[in-house]
Amino acid sequence: MSSLALYRRYRPESFAEVIGQEHVTDPLQQALRNNRVNHAYLFSGPRGCGKTTSARILARCLNCEQGPTPTPCGECQSCRDLARNGPGSIDVIEIDAASHGGVDDARDLREKAFFGPASSRYKIYIIDEAHMVTSAGFNALLKVVEEPPEHLKFIFATTEPEKVIGTIRSRTHHYPFRLVPPGTLREYLGEVCGRENSHVEDGVLPLVVRAGAGSVRDSMSVMDQLLAGAGDDGVTYAMATSLLGYTDLSLLDSVVDAFAAGDGAAAFEVVDRVIEGGNDPRRFVADLLERLRDLVILAAVPDAAEKGLIDAPADVVERMQAQASVFGAAELSRAADLVNQGLTEMRGATSPRLQVELICARVLLPAAFDDERSLQTRLDRLERGASFTAAGAGPAMGYVPGPQAHAPVAVVAPGDGVAAARAAVRGDAPEAVPPAAPAQPAQPAQYAAPAAPAAPAPAAPAPQPTPETSAGGQRPGAWPAAAAPESGRRPGGWPTASAPGQAPAPVTPAAPAPAAPAPAPGAPQPSPGMTQGAAQVRNMWPDILEAVKNRRRFTWILLSQNAQVTGFDGATLQIGFLNAGARDNFASSGSEDVLKQALAEQFNMQWKIEAIVDPSGAAGQPPQTGGGRPSAPPAPQRPAAPAPQQYESRPAPAQHQQPGAATAAASAPQPHAAPEPPRPVAPEDDTPEADDPDLVDSALSGHDLIVRELGATVVEEFTNE
Repeated sequence: MSSLALYRRYRPESFAEVIGQEHVTDPLQQALRNNRVNHAYLFSGPRGCGKTTSARILARCLNCEQGPTPTPCGECQSCRDLARNGPGSIDVIEIDAASHGGVDDARDLREKAFFGPASSRYKIYIIDEAHMVTSAGFNALLKVVEEPPEHLKFIFATTEPEKVIGTIRSRTHHYPFRLVPPGTLREYLGEVCGRENSHVEDGVLPLVVRAGAGSVRDSMSVMDQLLAGAGDDGVTYAMATSLLGYTDLSLLDSVVDAFAAGDGAAAFEVVDRVIEGGNDPRRFVADLLERLRDLVILAAVPDAAEKGLIDAPADVVERMQAQASVFGAAELSRAADLVNQGLTEMRGATSPRLQVELICARVLLPAAFDDERSLQTRLDRLERGASFTAAGAGPAMGYVPGPQAHAPVAVVAPGDGVAAARAAVRGDAPEAVPPAAPAQPAQPAQYAAPAAPAAPAPAAPAPQPTPETSAGGQRPGAWPAAAAPESGRRPGGWPTASAPGQAPAPVTPAAPAPAAPAPAPGAPQPSPGMTQGAAQVRNMWPDILEAVKNRRRFTWILLSQNAQVTGFDGATLQIGFLNAGARDNFASSGSEDVLKQALAEQFNMQWKIEAIVDPSGAAGQPPQTGGGRPSAPPAPQRPAAPAPQQYESRPAPAQHQQPGAATAAASAPQPHAAPEPPRPVAPEDDTPEADDPDLVDSALSGHDLIVRELGATVVEEFTNE
C-alpha cells in the first residue's frame, strides 16, 4: 500500500475525471476543440475544488503532441511528465504567490517569460494563490500579461478573486469553481473506497461529506484518515462519529423525541449523556440544528430524500419522517429558531452545559413566551393531543405549563379538538362529553326536557346544594371545578357510561329554579345540529367578549348583559336576545359588524351572525362554562285560576330523595319564584379605558350619537329658552 496521500493518488488527469465542475470543464474542452485558447485564465473558487488540478490538466492538453486537444494522449513525453506521479515539465512552471508575490519576483518572471519553451508547444506559468501577489507585483506583470509572446500562457488560481487587481482580471478569462454537491461527492468517495478494497458502513460517507463541506481535497483527507485507522471490519459508524466529533444519532433521536413528547426529564438526561461522554456541547447543538432542519424539510416535502434535499441513509430518513409527522409546523420552526439562537449565544460561553440546558428549556416551555409563534406551538401540541385522543391512541401528551400544568388532561370527544385546544390555551379545561350511542345520544337528566307535561303536583322542596354538587353555581369565567367523587370516574379520566336502566344522577342547582316554561309561539327553535355546535362556541365566548370589549364597549355590554349563544352549525353563529328591543339595538347599532371583525381578527373566523329573540333564555340547553353573561331568568307563568298571583318564599332544605323522585319532581311544574335581578357590571369593567374608541373627542355627541348607536329617530326638537 502506497504512503502517498489519498487525494494525490486519485488526482484527476483529464477534464473528464474532474467531478462537480462541468460548468468549467465543458467550456474549456470546447475551446480546445475550436482552437480558441486565450493567453490568460483566472480560476477562482473555494479550496480543494480543483483549481490547480484543472490548471495542470489544461497545460497538459495544450502541450500534448496531438493537441491542443481536450483529451491528452497520455503517451507523449509531455503527457508523461505532467502525469499524476510524473517528474514535471520544464516548460510548465508553478509559482506559489504566497512566497513569491513581490515586485522582484514579478520582474524575474517577466525577464524569463520571453525565452521560448525548451521542448513543448507553450511555456505555461501557473500562479497559485494569486491573491497574495502585491499590487506592485501585479503592476510589474501587467504589460506581459496584456501582450504576451505567442508561446506564453498564464493561469492564475486564487480563492479570493476580488483581491486580484481589475487590470489583471480584465485581461483574463475568469472561470469560477464551486463546491461539489454532496450526492456527487458521496458517490465519488464510494468509488475510491471500492478501489481501496475497504469496507465502509452506510452512515459513514454522509459524515465524511459533511466534514469535507463540499471540498474534494478535504473530504479525501478525512476519508484517508478513517481508512488509515480502520480495523478488520472496515470503517464503522461508531468509529467515524468518535473520530470526527459528531453526535451519535441515538442521542439526536432521543432529544427530538423528548421535544415531541414534552418530556423534560428525558431531554436533560440526554444533555447529561452528552457532557459525561466528553462530546463537544457546541457540536451537539449544531448537530441538533441540522436534525431540526431536516425535519422541517421533511415536514414540507415528504419525498425530500428522493429529490436530494436530505443526504442521509434510508433508515435514518425513515426515522426522521416518523419524527416530522409528530411535530406541528410552528413547533418545528420555533424549535429550530431557538436552537439557532442558542448556538450563536454559545460563542465564548463559560458554561456550555448551562447553555445547552437553557436551549432545551426554551424549546420545552412555549408558555414561558408570549409571542405568536409560542402560542402556535402550544396550539400544535394541544391539537395533536386532541387528535390522538379522538383516534383512541390514548390520552393527550401535551406538556403545556400554566395554571393547570400538572392537572390531569381532560379527554376531548371527537370533533371538539380545536375548541378544546383554544380553551386549554386560555387556561380553561375542556368539557368532557360522554360517548354517544349510535342510535340515540344519551343526555344528562338535568338537560333533558320532558316528553309531555306531567300532571300538576305539589313539588317537593329541593335539597340545599353543597359545594360538591353545585356545578351551576360557579361565577362566569371561574376555573372549572373538579368532578364530585360520586360522579363515577376520576377527574380527567375517560367518560363512563351509566348502567342499563339507570339514569345518571341529576346535578342539584345552586338555587331552586322554576320549571322552564314552554317557548313562545313566535320564538325560533334551534336545530339539533346548531344546539350541539353551540357547546363548542360557549367555551370560546369569554374570549370573544374580551375581543369585542377591546373594540367597542357598547357592543360588549349589550352582548354580555342581553345575549347568549343558542346555536352554531359551523358557518352561522346564532345569538339569542332576551327581547326584540335588544335584538334590534344589536342590528341597528353596528354591533354585528364589530362582532364579525373581532372574530375575523382575533380568531381568524368568518362566521355569519344570526340574531334571534329567545325569551326563554335557551332553556333545556347546557349552561355556559368559562364566562359570558349569567343565564336569563325564565318568564313567570300565569296560573290557571284567576286568583291574584302569589310568589312563594324560598323553600327550606328537605331530606335527600330518591333519583326517581327527583326526576319526577324536576319534570313537574314548580311554583313561581321571583326572578333574579340582572347581575350588575363589575366596577373595573364599567370604567372606561384611556384608549376606548368611544371616548375620542372627535366622536359624535347629542342626538347624532343616539341616532347612530341606538337607532333612534328625531321626532321633534324643542328649544329651551
